[in-house]
Amino acid sequence: MISHSRSEELFTEALKYIPGGVNSPVRAFRAVGGKPFFVDQAKGARVTDVDGNEYVDYVGTWGPAILGHAHPKIIQAIQRTAERGTSFGIPNPLEVTMAKLICSAVPSVEKVRMCNSGTEATMSAIRLARGFTKRDKIIKFEGCYHGHCDSLLVKAGSGALTFGHPDSLGVPAAFTQHTVVLPFNDLEAVRNALKANLGDVAGIIIEPVPGNAGVYLPKPGYLESLRALTKDDGALLIFDEVMTGFRLALGGAQERFGIKPDLSCFGKIIGGGLPVGAFGGRAEIMDCLAPLGPVYQAGTLSGNPLAMAAGIAALEELALRDGYAQLEESGKQLESGMREAAKASNVPVQFNRIGSMFCSYFTNQPVHSLSDAMHCDRLLFAKFFHGMLAEGIYLAPSQFEAGFLSLAHTGEDIDRTVRAAAKVLAALRAN
Repeated sequence: MISHSRSEELFTEALKYIPGGVNSPVRAFRAVGGKPFFVDQAKGARVTDVDGNEYVDYVGTWGPAILGHAHPKIIQAIQRTAERGTSFGIPNPLEVTMAKLICSAVPSVEKVRMCNSGTEATMSAIRLARGFTKRDKIIKFEGCYHGHCDSLLVKAGSGALTFGHPDSLGVPAAFTQHTVVLPFNDLEAVRNALKANLGDVAGIIIEPVPGNAGVYLPKPGYLESLRALTKDDGALLIFDEVMTGFRLALGGAQERFGIKPDLSCFGKIIGGGLPVGAFGGRAEIMDCLAPLGPVYQAGTLSGNPLAMAAGIAALEELALRDGYAQLEESGKQLESGMREAAKASNVPVQFNRIGSMFCSYFTNQPVHSLSDAMHCDRLLFAKFFHGMLAEGIYLAPSQFEAGFLSLAHTGEDIDRTVRAAAKVLAALRAN
């Protein structure tokens, strides 16, 4: 029997001082029941909790740990940089290096501005799109989470969806009156919305592969059509690649699908595990930002040297190792094994995957949108989650979150995961 006594003590104490005992809602395990464990350390593909229990980790800090936890080159880069100062509020050379790396890897990005989180990146990209086009309305899609800024927290994914409240109290209706929300993978809905708001849409923002309502993929031709429709309308196409950027390919989802958006938002991997965000795009759009233009955006810690150093080390290592082929093979191995385990157990599971991102939905119907995802059996997922946790496998504690592979996951890690899944699914069928 696995003991979580120290974690339980910490959670009890945390509840006294932190709302819900956590600093980000999904961590509270409310979607799956039980109490969260507290991490003591992480290395490679594993995390160890404060009670000494070790787990093969498929959350990976929700995406940034693509090289694995505590990668030596990242740790060394942070240590070297910290000795020279942790923050300046003054330009530093690492900002330039990071900007050059992003622009060289992502052809649609001619200039880039650093910030401190994915939320800041998307919020700033929206403001920039409105300032550049001199239009007010934004189109987003159900289940796509673009951070917790007011105008985008409408039918969002991630934690908002997990708790059954896609909207949030504290967001005045007036703040979202210019946000048009449409179903993902429905082109006719986009055409109709653009016609109904002709000349008023500043941009369409989308996760090219939604990863905050699980993982589901764009249908063939969908992203290409969005690119064409926005060009015809004069609206900007904004790719939120906070999750997919530098994960699905060095150039992100836009490289994988061959699409060039007008603006792109980044985070996660470019911080190497430290807080970071960035947004970039065509130079004529980016030059509307202060101090060159009238669109204001600022941040004291933007371009923080520790985050830049960690991110540079991560991107350079990814490019050096050409790790995407390995991630693809690991993804195929996991997908094949999980599909076989589900088939053998006769438990209805849809396993969606692209590259090193994946999600298991407990439903017998394909999942292509938020509406499809909402039909899954969340109680069954909760049982599966706890069964896997007991086997030493840590998955995201919500049906509506992505799983992530890293270069640190070995073939044996994946085989162990598949064996655990087969055991847990068989037990679920028996019950």
